[in-house]
This record gives sequence, structure tokens and C-alpha cells, in this order.
Amino acid sequence: MNAALQASPDPVAPDPTPVLDSRILRTALGQFATGITVVTTRADGGQFVGLTVNSFSALSLEPPLILWSLRVSSPSLPVFEGAERFVVNVLAEAQVEVSRRFALPVADKFDGVPHAENAWGLPLLHGAAAWFECRKVSQQMAGDHCLFIAEVERFTLSDAAPLLFHAGGYFTLGSRL
Repeated sequence: MNAALQASPDPVAPDPTPVLDSRILRTALGQFATGITVVTTRADGGQFVGLTVNSFSALSLEPPLILWSLRVSSPSLPVFEGAERFVVNVLAEAQVEVSRRFALPVADKFDGVPHAENAWGLPLLHGAAAWFECRKVSQQMAGDHCLFIAEVERFTLSDAAPLLFHAGGYFTLGSRL
């Protein structure tokens, strides 16, 4: 191998940690700042289901695809596995309490949370920074998560600034550099 192409460690960077401790790995992964979403759908019985997700990402513009993942141990997994459609509600910086509520195992997460139904009868949370109304195109188990890929059928963008998550805490956008 050409010596010029070899990566050299940064002399001031800490030594790499082997992936043996999932707590430390989670802390390291938390250094990647993300947006916060609440993914919503409707169960077969008609009740709304939603949960806080920060694994959301854009995948493709042509066709318009997004992805997100859900822990295999989540009680909501069977609902999302069976759902044809769902909504990704990108939370605004004023929606910290909405994020916390949808992260808890409460019976009716939508109680007291303003929302409306879209054309497919799925919940859109009021006050979000953006909404992506999606049709699932695939799902795949990967490690301890299920990866969902969906086509964006409709979307709405608001003027609200997004809510951010970093190192276990919530943040606002602040100033643009």
C-alpha cells in the first residue's frame, strides 16, 4: 500500500476504544447531533401509535426515500411492521415535552398533544418543523433494530426551527456558522 494513502492517527487524539462496552459506544454515538422526530401511524384496531425517533435520515431524492429504525424490543414494532404508511413528524424546538411524552410507555401518548389526521387517517402533530407522509417500501432486521425504508408521498415544511439531540440532551439550533 502506498504510504501516502495510509491513515495516520492524530497525535493529540485519544487512543481508540475497542467496542466491548455498549454504554461507552452509546456515549460515543451520542456525539453525532441529530434531529428529533415522532413517527406516527394507526394500528389495526384504529388507535394511534407514535414514538420518539432520532434515527431518521434522508436516503434518496429520486425516488424520494427516507429511513429510520426501531428497537426490536419495542412494543410498537409489530404495529410498524404491519403498517403500510406512517408519518415522520420532525419536531420543532418548542416540542421538547412532546418528544419526552412519545418516548415514555404511556397508554395514550396523543392525549393532550394537538394533532390532526391526514388523508390516510394518520396523525400529524401540530407545531412540527416538517411532516413526511410516507409509504413503507421495505423493512429489514439489522442487529437489535428493524430498519424501515419508505417513499415520501407528501411533505409539508413549516418555518419552525428543529429540535436537536446531542450527548443525551436537547438543544436548539442557535446561530448558523
